[in-house]
Amino acid sequence: QVQPVESGGGLVQPGGSLRLSCAASGTIFSISSMGWFRQAPGKQRELVAQITTGGSTNYADSVKGRFTISRDNAKNTVYLYLQMNSLKPEDTAVYYCNTVFARSWGQGTQVTVSS
Repeated sequence: QVQPVESGGGLVQPGGSLRLSCAASGTIFSISSMGWFRQAPGKQRELVAQITTGGSTNYADSVKGRFTISRDNAKNTVYLYLQMNSLKPEDTAVYYCNTVFARSWGQGTQVTVSS
């Protein structure tokens, strides 16, 4: 199974915004709830936002009201997005997209929030 490919990370000042993108090719992604995860240094990977195939969303309390997840199902490829606003230093992490039940991961994209 080909892992999703994430992009859009970078260095941003506190209070700034970033939009992450992900392309996930394969039937398993098209028929599954998808999520954005993040892993900060020394911490466990956590699910911060998820979206069902029908578009229902759920967020971790730490990002609720600041992050917005969306998805676009093209032919055999899911495009997943994460709009991140009002970023905080504690949002610094490597961000990954995958199915909500994933056990293996792609390279992710680094988000660093710092002045």
